[in-house]
Amino acid sequence: MSGYRLSGGLVDHGTALGFKFDGTSYNGLQGDTLASALLANGVQLMGRSFKYHRPRGVVTSGSEEPNALVELREGARQEPNTRATTIELYDGLVANSQNRFPSLKRDFLAINDLFSDFLSAGFYYKTFMWPKAFWEKLYEPAIRRAAGLGSVPQENDPDAYDKGFLHCDVLVIGSGPAGLMAALTAGRAGARVILAEEDNMLGGRLLAETMSIADQSGSDWAAATQAELASLPNVRIMPRTTVFGAYDHGIYGALERNADHLITPGAGKPRQTMWRIYSKRAIVAAGAIERHIGFANNDRPGIMMANAVRAYANRWATATAKSVLVFTNNDDGYKTARDLMAKGVNVPAVVDTRDEGPEIECTEVHRGAVILDTKGRHGVTEAIVQTAKGYTTNILCGSIAVSGGYSPNLGMTCHQRGRPEWREDIAAFVPAGDLPPGQIVAGAARGVYDMGNVMADGVSQAKQALNDLGITSKVMTLPEVEGEATGISAYWYVPSKKRAWVDFQNDVTVKDVKLAHQEGYVSVEHLKRYTTLGMATDQGKTANVLGLAVMAEKTGKTIPETGTTIYRPPYVPVAMGALAGRSTLENFRPKRLTPSHKWAEEQGAVFQEVGLWMRAMWFPQKGETSWRESVDREVIATRTNVGICDVTTLGKIDVQGKDAGEFLSKLYVNGFAKLPIGKVRYGLMMREDGMLYDDGTAARFAEDHYVVTTTTANAVLVYRNMDFARQCLFPDMDVQIISTTDAWAQFAVAGPKSRELLTRIVDKDHDISNEAFPFMGCAEITVCGGLKARLFRISFSGELAYEIAVPTRYGDALVRRMMEVGADLGVTPYGLEALNVMRIEKGHVTGAEIDGRMTALNMGLDRMVSRKKDCIGFHNSQREAQLDPNGPRLVGLRSLNGQGIHAGSHLMNATGEVSAWVDQGHVTSVCYSPMLKEYIGLGYVNGGDQRMGEKLRAVNPIKNYETPVEIVSAHFFDPEGGRLRD
Repeated sequence: MSGYRLSGGLVDHGTALGFKFDGTSYNGLQGDTLASALLANGVQLMGRSFKYHRPRGVVTSGSEEPNALVELREGARQEPNTRATTIELYDGLVANSQNRFPSLKRDFLAINDLFSDFLSAGFYYKTFMWPKAFWEKLYEPAIRRAAGLGSVPQENDPDAYDKGFLHCDVLVIGSGPAGLMAALTAGRAGARVILAEEDNMLGGRLLAETMSIADQSGSDWAAATQAELASLPNVRIMPRTTVFGAYDHGIYGALERNADHLITPGAGKPRQTMWRIYSKRAIVAAGAIERHIGFANNDRPGIMMANAVRAYANRWATATAKSVLVFTNNDDGYKTARDLMAKGVNVPAVVDTRDEGPEIECTEVHRGAVILDTKGRHGVTEAIVQTAKGYTTNILCGSIAVSGGYSPNLGMTCHQRGRPEWREDIAAFVPAGDLPPGQIVAGAARGVYDMGNVMADGVSQAKQALNDLGITSKVMTLPEVEGEATGISAYWYVPSKKRAWVDFQNDVTVKDVKLAHQEGYVSVEHLKRYTTLGMATDQGKTANVLGLAVMAEKTGKTIPETGTTIYRPPYVPVAMGALAGRSTLENFRPKRLTPSHKWAEEQGAVFQEVGLWMRAMWFPQKGETSWRESVDREVIATRTNVGICDVTTLGKIDVQGKDAGEFLSKLYVNGFAKLPIGKVRYGLMMREDGMLYDDGTAARFAEDHYVVTTTTANAVLVYRNMDFARQCLFPDMDVQIISTTDAWAQFAVAGPKSRELLTRIVDKDHDISNEAFPFMGCAEITVCGGLKARLFRISFSGELAYEIAVPTRYGDALVRRMMEVGADLGVTPYGLEALNVMRIEKGHVTGAEIDGRMTALNMGLDRMVSRKKDCIGFHNSQREAQLDPNGPRLVGLRSLNGQGIHAGSHLMNATGEVSAWVDQGHVTSVCYSPMLKEYIGLGYVNGGDQRMGEKLRAVNPIKNYETPVEIVSAHFFDPEGGRLRD
């Protein structure tokens, strides 16, 4: 033994790794965790407690660690609240303690500990109620400064995260002895197996034990078993993967830490991957978690779980101190004492709360004894022991290994409201029968602790899973193992007037639990929330049962009568980056490009994301200094000559079947069953509550064939609602639907010369004259010498206009061709801004007006609502409140002072107060009209259809804005519609 580093273990003594903790440089070994490396360097102080800021050290050796939470890495890659026990050491690792100021050893907020009597359980419910005026200026700012653990980096995370999907017959969670035997049994039987292990090595507790299995060490047997599993093509081994949640239908969430053990991930490689695993059966072999015992000042650095002390010695070749005292109420504590002494660590005594226990040589055993208190500040230095005869003795030690028994790891078994049951023989809760469907529990996770029985149980539970799936299992020979003593006599805490910690992470003491009882919070759910027992990242893994035992004692009930809280996912914290995967920044949503995007880029178009599409907003030309100049030019050119706009983004749905017309009549407010072939009809859709949510057109190409268009934003919603109606509301109708949005490129060709332009590309055997192809007509045609196309004579601009559609692959070629043949006609591309100006000039609505709060009557389109048929939402649209003659009505608004109108402004009376009580409506859309040469807009005004010519004010109190406006008709330009019918 050199310092705190022991010989042997599973670390590479020949490979040193440099790392930093709180700015100090240290060396560890390949195979270390950050916790084991710090302990090997004599560092026990690793953090401060949340509430009292007491010095804290590592308590466990796994993901249940409540204390040793650190900030890992620096800069943009900084990660708070990472357990030092699960961080694989790598060369160059940088970690810092958290929840302290200015330093770990000298933390100013440790003064909180002096006021612990005023900061007991529930103090915040009582303290911050008075005086009321203090809350905003004093209490809340102070709480916000003190709350939270760690700090969040202010830069964007530079690393990538992935998501994936896996399928298997049997998912095995945990690779301890039960998990390995279960995976081996299922793998040999030919089942598709996934073995997930949160550690970087397979073996579980075999890696930390010295017992022999099949005449070899536990770690060697685990490695040999792993090699066999890896050779089976039907088995997938996933180390560094934590299964964090059990969900419906056999789905499990799992987080794989691909590169957390590296200083940076490889180029293009993810740091972490979140897997959704679909399993037919899942075997939970997650082991058990050791509990501590409550005694005065049991939270000092160096006081740890006994099996963790044993693991650091056997696996990581690290002594937690040169002298380790063992405190136990069960046989397992003796195993720790023996292994430590075999490694050359001094064990001055074993303190056993029982009167009887195993024999042990080379150290003193105090039976029927307890630890009353400890001494030390930044690390334990001495334990005060009360013997069975009642006298006390002080025992010098640098660490205390505490074993209060084991609790099966219940997390995964409770994620679907499963309630565990109490087993008196092991003094622990075990999984009950109401497990998530398809889930089976094996080994220590269901209270089987002896190694031989654990392995046998892994085989047995795997055979049950295979039998359920109809897969024949093979005969399995169990390896020979040493027997283990597992006796326990429950002992929960040592009575004392001093504080004994139950929950290290949340600073919950035995006294706090008793206070909760005193104040009436005896329900386990109330206890949890009043004291914060088992909350935060710890989730009660090490503290839950102890807290329940104290409450049971106070209520005079048994622990099973007292009950237990259950666990919810995630089992361990999951980074937001892993939940998002690659869906961040520009990849947050898929970016869709219109068929003419490349051509538009060549024209210098300015793009903006609209829905999921990149839309050309305007096409600036040389000499234009503002977007308004470009938009005004495009509007004037379109209304004077001809303009082209890509409208591919509109949703397109093919509706076919003999009942297609009747089906659409059920969805739209107006009828479509009698729409003539070759005609288009504008329609409105309502929700069940009678409110409009989309508008569009339906074109009839044949007796049983319609093509529906929707708004860009609602393309998916409309299709989803139509599919629901087809399957669930009208299942007997002969109708089929399919989305064809991506199948057709579509362009609006608008302006007085639009027919002349189209005549140059439409094949000669198709007559598109005004007489043969009138307004609201449609036809399947060919263009450019035989290319299949669809032509619709519809107008959103109010001009003579068409929409022409061709298969998407020809969209780019079509727009180039139209621009070429229309050059002498003054053809101009126009963007979404010009389209918006022209539709406002005509009083046409978009999503700004159809905002989910308005009916057809509010929009002045009530005559479209058929009274001769029923449709979705009709009856609710006829409710008395919806028919209020003084309700909102769509109107036009014109500025009276030559200034722009702000969209979203509220409309108030021309004079008087500005408040919600006199609100007359609101502005939905605004623009400058180059045709009218004034600022105009659309909006809703209460009773607006009866208030033409009235003056109002458009106001925005937040921006201190006010403009006088006049209520006018929403149809500003060509109100008779002569231009579009010419």
